[in-house]
Amino acid sequence: MTSTDIRFSDYIRDFEQTLKNLFHVQSDIDKLSLERGLPPEILRGIMDQQPLSVAIPTQYGGRGSIVKECLGVLAAASYESLPLSLTFGINIALFLEPVSKYADESVKSGIFNNFLEKGQMGGLMITEPDYGSDALNMKTTSKEIQEGYQIKGTKHWQGLTGMADYWIIAARNENENGDLARDIDFFLCDITQPKQHIVVEEYFDNAGLYMIPYGLNKLDLVVPQHFRLKPETTGIKMMLDILHRSRMQFPGMGMGFIKRMLDEAMQHCHSRIVGAGNLMAIDNVQFQISRIQSAYTICSAMCAHSSEISGIQHNLATEGLEANTMKAVVTDLMQESAQLLVQLSGANGYRTTHIGGRGIMDSRPFQIFEGSNEMLYNQTAEMITRTMKKQKQSHLFDFLNMFSLTAEACQYFKKDLSFTLSESLSQRKMVDLGKVLTRIICIGYVLNLQKKGFRKDLVDNCITMVQQEVSALIASFQFDNTVKVIDDYSADSSWLNFA
Repeated sequence: MTSTDIRFSDYIRDFEQTLKNLFHVQSDIDKLSLERGLPPEILRGIMDQQPLSVAIPTQYGGRGSIVKECLGVLAAASYESLPLSLTFGINIALFLEPVSKYADESVKSGIFNNFLEKGQMGGLMITEPDYGSDALNMKTTSKEIQEGYQIKGTKHWQGLTGMADYWIIAARNENENGDLARDIDFFLCDITQPKQHIVVEEYFDNAGLYMIPYGLNKLDLVVPQHFRLKPETTGIKMMLDILHRSRMQFPGMGMGFIKRMLDEAMQHCHSRIVGAGNLMAIDNVQFQISRIQSAYTICSAMCAHSSEISGIQHNLATEGLEANTMKAVVTDLMQESAQLLVQLSGANGYRTTHIGGRGIMDSRPFQIFEGSNEMLYNQTAEMITRTMKKQKQSHLFDFLNMFSLTAEACQYFKKDLSFTLSESLSQRKMVDLGKVLTRIICIGYVLNLQKKGFRKDLVDNCITMVQQEVSALIASFQFDNTVKVIDDYSADSSWLNFA
């Protein structure tokens, strides 16, 4: 019996048990997490469960690319190991789903079969050393030749560097004059094939996520014509569709991780005796754990909402507002949850073998890759203010009251939101505004989840927590701060001269 013959509820329970056995009985995940990569026997034991079958269409032997199942696998993995969950996330959102949607039919069967039967993996190459978030100016080139397409360039910080069997590579077409097209093309690469080998020039010493290799990749490849992905319209819109879908799957990786932080914090604070009682009896401890519990509620709501809107049957190229919201907020919540667990755990939390201390380092890059959170908050604020200007609306609450994603949620923040936005806002103010807007959108997700039966006490606590956070963010937004960096700061500023 394969994974595709089993009900998902049964499959995910068996998968969770397999991970517990591999990480806590056959080996020690706390020690494994300090080593680069995973021992082959552990990786084989995981892949034997066919976890990536959730992202493969049923006609190719998979479970059908159902978002709920994809997020369920990501959450199960991240409860035990955030790097393992990210490994699955890379394979699902950045390779298998794009292949399902955009690859030539002639290549799908072989790729999907290798994933199911051989446990092979794939990744996505976009980022370049000189062009991080500025992907539209990438310099990797593609040129049509008799054998197919010649691809040349350099890519870096790709998760699964030197480990993936397949890659999707982004490039810009080079014309006869050497000029590069404005649009972007994507090509499949099978590193086992002649002329498709990728040279790893350097492996990076990433400070967290030890399980995942990152590095610098040199490309000089020739791929067949049918290895080019076929966009529905333009390559840029295909890239946005892929990236937005990936960002909408971040809550799956966040879900298990945040739940683990919450479970560990509650267990520790119930068992840790201080004076006449345990830590849970302390008021500020209640506040700190409630912060993690609020994160759990928001992430649950994101997962439910993403399951409805982010399937490969949808084109997400224009859904940047919700994609940015999910990615930025959930990754902030992941980092905060890890920080809170470490603080509650005392000195023990500051060990690399402690799930909290390790969680700080493993969750930190989530706030950076696939668009730094500050950039995404700024973009979110730009989307909203641009829409407000088109509607000739400058009062924030009045606009949000009529905007579908915030109409219900903004009622809980009316006092803080009842003001008129300035015509011109600095970038630092736009980032603050973006943080406010994304959190109100998230409360909309939470309210929708409550209507489906999610427990009301968790929702009420979550709303109170976010109300406090939004109030603080609005205070920051309205505070007049135009401070600039002082370049020659060292002159007349040594304290030794004044003591």
